[in-house]
Amino acid sequence: MPVSKEKYLELRERMDKLGIKGKDLQEKFILASGRGGQKVQKTCSCVYLKHIPTGIIVKCQKDRSREMNRFIARRRLCERFEEKILKIQTEKQKLIEKIRRQKKRRTRKQKEKMLEEKRQRSEKKTLRKPPRIDED
Repeated sequence: MPVSKEKYLELRERMDKLGIKGKDLQEKFILASGRGGQKVQKTCSCVYLKHIPTGIIVKCQKDRSREMNRFIARRRLCERFEEKILKIQTEKQKLIEKIRRQKKRRTRKQKEKMLEEKRQRSEKKTLRKPPRIDED
């Protein structure tokens, strides 16, 4: 049993809350590709899920088990539905945005301000040093 009953009920509740009905979903099982050996290439464990009213498509072949892939596909469908229809930012999107901000180059003004603060800080630190006595 790949998915616990609690998780499955939680997903059903989430789908009901979003208004995603089972009859609105088109589900196909197709041959998976990639790693996994003969088992993956012989069985149709990849799940193709389409929400007909919105046109949102999800494909999942994360696991070798068809049931687990069905569960993951439905969960991803709910996430995509929230992103596109309800405009709710998911945790994944928040993480991507955070990384994008971190990698963004600083403007010339920001860089000058940062360097000026560093200079002031170094001056403070030099003043903390004990006075040197030069013996000649």
